[in-house]
Amino acid sequence: MSVPAAVVVAAFTIAGPPSIARRLIEALAVTPPTAVDTGDPPELTERETDVVRLVAQGLSNAEIAERLYIGAATVKTYVSRLLTKLDCATRVHLVIHAYESGLVTRGGERRPA
Repeated sequence: MSVPAAVVVAAFTIAGPPSIARRLIEALAVTPPTAVDTGDPPELTERETDVVRLVAQGLSNAEIAERLYIGAATVKTYVSRLLTKLDCATRVHLVIHAYESGLVTRGGERRPA
C-alpha cells in the first residue's frame, strides 16, 4: 500500500524515537498505490535497496549500520548518495519516493516486480 506524502512528513516531524514515526506510517498507510510515470527509475544496488528499505522503516543511521553490519558513516554516505541518485532533497523525500515508487510497501516489504 502507498503512504500519502503528508502522512510521511507528519510522521517524521514528530519529536520522539523513530519507532513512533514507523508505527504512525504503518497505521495510516491505507491509500492504494497510484500509477505515476516518472520515466525509468535509476537502478539501485542491492545494498542501496537495503538502505532505502530501512530508512523507510524509520530507522536511524546507527540502527541501519547495526542491521547491515557496516559503520554509521558508511550509512550516512549511502543515504547521501541515494538522495542525489533519486533526486530527493531530504530523508523524508527519500521515504516518500520509496513508497510512491513501490520500492517498499507498508511494513517495509519490497513489492514484487
